[in-house]
Amino acid sequence: MQVKKVLTYLAIAFVVFFLYTRPAVAADAVRGVFDGVAGGANSLATFFSQVFAR
Repeated sequence: MQVKKVLTYLAIAFVVFFLYTRPAVAADAVRGVFDGVAGGANSLATFFSQVFAR
């Protein structure tokens, strides 16, 4: 349990460090993740609209 807590704090510290040192790269990474999620949701919507259209 202690190791999990330490790894969580290290991950948070890394994210904060990354945001502070490279904000433009971090923004591009977040934008890429959101674009991927939006594309997946769009594909699912297309799939279900095609399934229920028949």
